[in-house]
Amino acid sequence: MIRLVLFLFVLAGIAFGAGWLADRPGIVAVQWQGWQIETSVLFAAVALVTVVLAAGIVWSIISTLFNLPGLMSSSVSERRRARGFSALSRGIVAAGAGDPKTARRAAAEAERLLGNEPLTLLLRAQAAQLSGDQSAAEAAFHEMAANKETRLLGLRGLWMEAQRRDDATAARAYAETAAEEAPGLPWAAQAALDTRAASGDWSGALALLDRNSRSGIADRNSAKRLRAVLLTADAMAKQESAPDVARERAVEAVKLEPTLVPAAVLAGRLLGRAGELRRASKILETAWRETPHPEIAEAYMRLRDGDGSRDRLERARMLQRLAPAGHAEGALTVVRAALDAQDFATARGAIIHLTQEPTQRACLLMAELEAAEHGDVGKAREWAARAVRAKRDPAWVADGYVSDRWLPISPVTGRIDAFEWKVPPIELGGPILEHEVETAFTVVEAAASAHSPASVAAPAEPVKAAPAPILVPAAAPVADEVAASPYATADAGTTTEVEIEAEPRVRA
Repeated sequence: MIRLVLFLFVLAGIAFGAGWLADRPGIVAVQWQGWQIETSVLFAAVALVTVVLAAGIVWSIISTLFNLPGLMSSSVSERRRARGFSALSRGIVAAGAGDPKTARRAAAEAERLLGNEPLTLLLRAQAAQLSGDQSAAEAAFHEMAANKETRLLGLRGLWMEAQRRDDATAARAYAETAAEEAPGLPWAAQAALDTRAASGDWSGALALLDRNSRSGIADRNSAKRLRAVLLTADAMAKQESAPDVARERAVEAVKLEPTLVPAAVLAGRLLGRAGELRRASKILETAWRETPHPEIAEAYMRLRDGDGSRDRLERARMLQRLAPAGHAEGALTVVRAALDAQDFATARGAIIHLTQEPTQRACLLMAELEAAEHGDVGKAREWAARAVRAKRDPAWVADGYVSDRWLPISPVTGRIDAFEWKVPPIELGGPILEHEVETAFTVVEAAASAHSPASVAAPAEPVKAAPAPILVPAAAPVADEVAASPYATADAGTTTEVEIEAEPRVRA
């Protein structure tokens, strides 16, 4: 439409000019070499335009003849590139569809037609990865890393290959190089941070996190949380070798995240060792109000080395008052402290409302209470048996991995700050570990021995048939520290028999 309008405007202009010249007749005379040419102005104008157009056509023909070899070569190159990109497209589709044979063939054709086009190297690497040819994939990524345009892509590919073969040193080197060359590259910054954390280089991880924050990669809130986690990890690593530095790091972590349980527990313990009991108590109480946790309770009750069991019971009662209304952790803390102080009435009063739908901890505490207060082995064993199928208590969980203690990174994925304090996601709560039941039975046996005088022979009783053994799934052998955890995950296909005997067992 626009072209039509422009054409009409040009045509109208020509008509207007011709009419204007026709209305104003005149003569154009040219004298040259004894020749004199006279003509009208209109004819002279038409002749001039014709000569200009003819000259342009002649020049275009001559230019085309001179450029014809180049045009033919360019046409061949364009067709070659078109075929190359067509092969490249087929290869990418084949790689995405998981067809390594077609992808390799298309990659070879594209490389022959396109040469060192960056996408051909990428296709070759993907085809090699699909075929399981790790050396060929790494060779392609090395070529990309040597090219300035594709260097970062090559480094990422090499980093992924190093991770695939569990070469932490090489993976860290590639990630660090990419992060140095492109500080604003999110994957490189995160990869370098993860590798430093995985290797235990907490100071280096903190420095890199600060750089990421300055470059705007990490938002303020997430960077604040990550910094608190890394400070806590560094403090845990230095609490024995450099307790003063560890204490400063832990306190700084608490300032950033007052409710980060591991930071609060570590800061409270280290401050307590340094004699700063008031400050330690304040930190632990603040964390407890938001997140009642058994580790906080343990640290709070044992702040003073000289405290007896009665003193710890009073501190447990303080925690129960500070806990959110109806929170079970406050009652469980009082029960544990009351049992240690042999204040059985207080223990029973605190736990009685938890016995309607008891968790595993509540069942085991109830078993210990029955055995310690009355020496009632039968009831104690009944509660210990109930613990096998009771609801699970919260534990440290990350990526399906259950640990008995907090860890700064996930042992499954290497993700920082992955652990959460929650009930493990297992159907029906899942059974507890065998050693928890064994511990409960040991307590029952000890209590039974304490209530039975050794010098008085027990009257003969008819032998009772032992109940059927309770099957308790054994812990999955994921890591050494989890194998000893009361919250470790169970292997669904493995069971261990724990017999409830009619008579107490005596262990060597």
